[in-house]
Amino acid sequence: MELASLAASGAATLVGLMVSETWAQARDRVALFFARGGDGTSAQEELSLSRQELIASRESGDELAAADIEAGWRTRLRRALQDDPEAAEELRLMLSELTAGPDIGSTVAVHNSISGGVQHGPVFQGQDFSGLTFNIPGTAVPGQGAGAE
Repeated sequence: MELASLAASGAATLVGLMVSETWAQARDRVALFFARGGDGTSAQEELSLSRQELIASRESGDELAAADIEAGWRTRLRRALQDDPEAAEELRLMLSELTAGPDIGSTVAVHNSISGGVQHGPVFQGQDFSGLTFNIPGTAVPGQGAGAE
């Protein structure tokens, strides 16, 4: 029962990672896990195919297809764990590494401050904003617009 639970957790994590920015690192790590059973190349190809299918299913709103992909990886992980029970600890370690947040040392400190009086528009505080457009109807900055001299 514990191996089935671990396989389910692993499959859910794997499918989540397939559509994340860290997929390349995760894919290589998962392929190495399956390589211990001798099918690393096969796993690499299947992972790439699963990712393509998952992205297509999410774009089309086909949740059943996404669930099928997860079920397939859950079965594959469960079989790998049944064939080699010592792989459970390696899978646990891999999952914790792949789902861990950024290292404390790699975080960026951001300090934002707003000064200078009244702000006549939205103010956003954060990091890495790009391509933002603000259209605020009915707002006029003092000294601009109709009747301003």
